[in-house]
Amino acid sequence: MLQKFHHEQIYRGPDFATKLAARHITVCGAGAIGSNIIEGLCRQGVSRLRVIDKDRVESHNLSTQVYEENDVGQLKEAAIGDKMFRAVGLDIEGHHRELTASNSKQLLKGTDLVIDAFDNSASRLILRNYCINRIPCLHAGVADGYGECAWNDVYRVPEDTHADVCDYPLARNLVILISAIACEEIMDFLLASQPRGRSWSVTLKDLKISPY
Repeated sequence: MLQKFHHEQIYRGPDFATKLAARHITVCGAGAIGSNIIEGLCRQGVSRLRVIDKDRVESHNLSTQVYEENDVGQLKEAAIGDKMFRAVGLDIEGHHRELTASNSKQLLKGTDLVIDAFDNSASRLILRNYCINRIPCLHAGVADGYGECAWNDVYRVPEDTHADVCDYPLARNLVILISAIACEEIMDFLLASQPRGRSWSVTLKDLKISPY
């Protein structure tokens, strides 16, 4: 397995795979942010991953998400599971479910870290409230030219600014930036003896990345 992650091992250290194998991650939402985070984590050697998403791949997803034309119509959790198995041989635990206040305990059971990549405020609020004093949770999202990657203790759930999530402005480069920052925060959380737990904001037009 390590040969697949040769460069990552050189950078992270010889015991990185053992550390990653001991931790379980749940990604909530496999859309623009979530799908890119999932792919990033899988290609960095994360081996225990659960994905929760209720949607299917649509053609307008193809510019910002990791899916391909032949994925259109498939369940997102299944499509990304197939993609990551072909890419690195990883079996992802997928759930075609809508996460709610009543099923959060069941769907998030046994995980060490929750990633909120949902595209609506109602689901983000459910996650934030459930994870308080239970499970570390990292929220990642974008709106127009702004993005943030924030830990639960400082996160404020934003209001939905568009009635239809398919109609809001979404720049691919901002999605990739936020996804990469989230992946690095996640890797630090999983591997560092004292994780930094830092939150970040990004503004695309001036390409400014700021910790807070």
